[in-house]
Amino acid sequence: MPAPEIALGGMTPREFYAFELKRYREAMVPKMTQEQLGAVVFCSGAYIGQLETMARVPQLALSKLIDKALNTGGALERLHYLLGFTTFPDYFENAADHESRATSISEYAGTLVPGPLQTSAYAEAVFRDAGTLHTDEKIITLVAARMERSKRITAPEGPELWFILDEAVLRRVIGGGEVMADQLRHLAGLAIRRRITLQVVPFDSGNHSLLSGLLSLMTFDDAPPLVYSESAFAGQLLDDPAMVGRCHLAYDWARAAALSSQASLAFVESVAEEYERGGN
Repeated sequence: MPAPEIALGGMTPREFYAFELKRYREAMVPKMTQEQLGAVVFCSGAYIGQLETMARVPQLALSKLIDKALNTGGALERLHYLLGFTTFPDYFENAADHESRATSISEYAGTLVPGPLQTSAYAEAVFRDAGTLHTDEKIITLVAARMERSKRITAPEGPELWFILDEAVLRRVIGGGEVMADQLRHLAGLAIRRRITLQVVPFDSGNHSLLSGLLSLMTFDDAPPLVYSESAFAGQLLDDPAMVGRCHLAYDWARAAALSSQASLAFVESVAEEYERGGN
């Protein structure tokens, strides 16, 4: 039988999920170990332990499997919705939680300004022109969520931030020239205030190790590093040490192909001036 429900009390959402997972597992007769549960739901016992100690955020698909294994009646799946784990698209929700706890984030973007660095006008244009039929109310909600994420990530007490942008990010006109000028000035301001390290890979660099997609490398004080990669309507978290190591090496090669921080800042400011003069 499932364990009885309890009140959230003073626990955070992630603490509550971790507590409930461990409680349901230990309520099994006979009690199920982390290794035994992991074998049933196709992950390691160590990963179950990381969920129970909040070193990893729960994944919706895995929670569904755990619900079946522990006969919870869907309790863990419901917690995703009740506790706000699904504020972001399904493919990004896990990465968003890790991002909020990271001590450093190193990201490459090849097409759009990364979410945490977007202005509200740029973000609104992204959502309006994405080919989806969002209502005005939905767009307002999405932009507000993105601005809250940006405020948290770029705050002075936030993680160490390093961003490499392909020149295409600066040249692709999102929302018009005025929006682009303000967006690039925002990027420059973050770099000038030394809140981010910013590099640009110019077109004339040719091919490089991260030419397509988005790649985000995250490190933590209390957990192993992670990598998040994203393409259109899909994303994945990578925690295999060998793969994480390969991604870090690829990021280092991209850094080598990019302009220096000083030259990148000058480049961003020069493109902003082009937009301000009316050049699209």
